[in-house]
Amino acid sequence: MDRLTMAGAAFRALTARKQAPSLYDLCDPVFLGRKRGDPHISKFYKTALGNPALRPLLRCAGLPELQDPVRFRAVRDALVSARDASEPDWAAIGRPIAELLTSVQLRHPQPRLVAPPRQMPRLADIDSAIRAAGDHLLRSWQRNGFIPAYAAFNLIGDPDFDSRAFLAALTGLNARSYKNSTLLFNLARVFIARSPAAALINPAWRGVAEPMWSPVQIRHRSAYYDAFYIEALLGFIDSGLGTPEDVRTARRIIAEMAEFCIKTSRERVRADGETFDVITALAPPPHPRFSRFFTHIKQNLGFGVYVPDCDTTACSISAATQANSTDPILDQPLIDFYAYYQVRAGANAPLVTVPLNDNIDYEGGIVTWIDGPAGEQPFGNDLDPTLNLDVLEVSFRNCARWSIVETPSRLETVRRIVDFHHRLVASGAFADPKSHVYYLPELYCAYFGRCYAAFRALDEAARRAIDPDGAFEFMRAHVLTYVQDTLIAREMNVFDAALALIALGHLGGELEYLSPPLHCILNHLGEGSGGAPFRAYEWNKMKTPTRILVGGPEVTSAFVLMGLTLARHAILRGERRG
Repeated sequence: MDRLTMAGAAFRALTARKQAPSLYDLCDPVFLGRKRGDPHISKFYKTALGNPALRPLLRCAGLPELQDPVRFRAVRDALVSARDASEPDWAAIGRPIAELLTSVQLRHPQPRLVAPPRQMPRLADIDSAIRAAGDHLLRSWQRNGFIPAYAAFNLIGDPDFDSRAFLAALTGLNARSYKNSTLLFNLARVFIARSPAAALINPAWRGVAEPMWSPVQIRHRSAYYDAFYIEALLGFIDSGLGTPEDVRTARRIIAEMAEFCIKTSRERVRADGETFDVITALAPPPHPRFSRFFTHIKQNLGFGVYVPDCDTTACSISAATQANSTDPILDQPLIDFYAYYQVRAGANAPLVTVPLNDNIDYEGGIVTWIDGPAGEQPFGNDLDPTLNLDVLEVSFRNCARWSIVETPSRLETVRRIVDFHHRLVASGAFADPKSHVYYLPELYCAYFGRCYAAFRALDEAARRAIDPDGAFEFMRAHVLTYVQDTLIAREMNVFDAALALIALGHLGGELEYLSPPLHCILNHLGEGSGGAPFRAYEWNKMKTPTRILVGGPEVTSAFVLMGLTLARHAILRGERRG
């Protein structure tokens, strides 16, 4: 959205005429100036929804149905119960808000079909873009002492987070603070989506991955991000395009990030009576590098408790493996730990307490969140397909080290995850945004490419043992078809294009399909600000308590770097064959 359009949207929101009860008519008497009940929900309301930046935009946004005193009172009573009850009945509290949510109609982006460019870009232009992205990551480290990512709130919420998902989250999340924030954010969604403020808070964009143009973006560090920055810098070194000084700097940064992943962010937990070392999403302060201001806001919003997760653990161990770390944590057969968090239909299916994507079959999948050292479970638990690709990928990279093929229980665990993906891809559900909790289908395709490449790197005997029925080749064909016929056939932004290149490069797509995403990236080189070659886009997201995007200009550079280096290798191979 350009500045003129944003200014117009802001003007319409600020000058709208009030015609029905607003969010503040409903909530101010409940949460302002009240000292009884749960203190967090009042603090959250004042920080997240009653703040001076948002209040003017929603001051006149009203809901006509709340002119009915019975409905108004039902919502007000639900909020009072959330505030005052010692053991709230969250299903009952959520019901009147869920009824309001049914009126919110959001859609996923539907990029238009475009005529793809046929001519391959010059290799020199690809090389220049690789150098620009690599240089951006090195400069960011030198400037910050780490390579950051950013979190941004989109208060209009996720299109797939409907009234059913809202109630599932409200009853399935464990921490009261997350229930509070989910309740109030989703109440606010209704007022935002049905007001002129929607055009300002959720403008249209090009492509699929959402640009991060929200005014409040929270810079921070996580082992999950460092793991992918390691992969990107390894690709930069492998490209041969960096100067000797660049290569030395990149190797030093990789070593420091690997240490951050597997030492600074390490936690010890118990599973099935055994002790394992895992990796937490946010290391203890001061390592996440939040500013003091955002640390305070984070506590007020109820995001003070973090626990380890299976995805950060898998990606961190994978990155450390690729960086040739010798830390003893790599010798730990992590697949035994994942077996404890693997869903078995009819046995431990209640592992998934927040079934946001219950359109898919969870059997054989690994859930997201790990019980903290003290047994904390603030997020409840969910199951994301892309996370399960990361579990497979790290298992393939450490297949011999962990004796997976030689150990029947470990081989069974891996095969059941493969079967989970086989069913997902065969059903076509992998291409449905609703099937994914934290990622886009397009990102699933790129991560499947990473997983497929690690699988193909195994010796033939190991591949046959893990996949005797050829599931990977079946999935490769389906994912490649989606990338070639759907993703690159439509209008893309830079992040979409990077994901397409990663998938095509790893899955062996034909050279002609590289041209559209390459042109997209090269045509937008320089779109970033502050010295970044590209803008910030959505990498992953939270659907609870609202749509929280994670990405950043450095993230875009990392994914572009990975995509371009794979494309460059494919082009050079094609030239040698020609």
